[in-house]
Amino acid sequence: MMTKVAMVTGGAQGIGKAIVTRLAKDGFAVGVADLKLDNAKKVADTINAGGGQALAVEVDVADRDSVFDAVRKVADEFDGFDVLINNAGLGPTTPIDTITLEQFDTVYHVNVGGVLWGIQAAHEQFKKFNHGGKIINATSQAGVVGNPNLALYSGTKFAVRGITQVAARDLAAENITVNAFAPGIVDTPMMRNIAHEVGQNAGKDDDWGMQTFAKDIALGRLSQPSDVANAVAFLAGPDSDYMTGQTLEVDGGMQFH
Repeated sequence: MMTKVAMVTGGAQGIGKAIVTRLAKDGFAVGVADLKLDNAKKVADTINAGGGQALAVEVDVADRDSVFDAVRKVADEFDGFDVLINNAGLGPTTPIDTITLEQFDTVYHVNVGGVLWGIQAAHEQFKKFNHGGKIINATSQAGVVGNPNLALYSGTKFAVRGITQVAARDLAAENITVNAFAPGIVDTPMMRNIAHEVGQNAGKDDDWGMQTFAKDIALGRLSQPSDVANAVAFLAGPDSDYMTGQTLEVDGGMQFH
């Protein structure tokens, strides 16, 4: 049985790091792709020290060539490529009147461009190795329903769901599945930053900012990154082989569909 190979963008912190750790535990050889190579190396070193297989690669997902290079490096290192998780993303707080052209360009290039380039780069490897594969994209509960103060972020995450559905149709004949996962309010550096900004804008503290989002969680607790990684592990493994074009909501019961 050949070892399956996966790559995770934004793999050095937060949800990405939890996904990398879980996939390594599930027996995948993992590419830890991140803009911050030093942080990616720390994560990869921990996995390798624990008997897993990991390679740190630098990637700027807004740059198409950079994404292709990172995917090729991981595929070459492990002589295979089976799963890509397009996880990297930015989540600035953007009240409507504050959005600038620069912000728009940056956030759409990372959150939407990064997914498109990832799909293309993974597809290149699946064709090279002459087999199907799995592409898994990070959307958000904010990509299922619009969230206050997040016009840019929500817009990009709605776009990711649309791209996921189209790619699922376009690539199905090649035995490639394309699904998305929609985390809710996860206790990560990015979410803490959003909560801080929202609190500041309202003249309140960080906890108040977090509660504006968290009050709608049926299960009554914030998500840990591992909660999301568990669902991504299902999408990356064989048990989800008959699923494509779907968005798996892992939000503790914020949205019901």
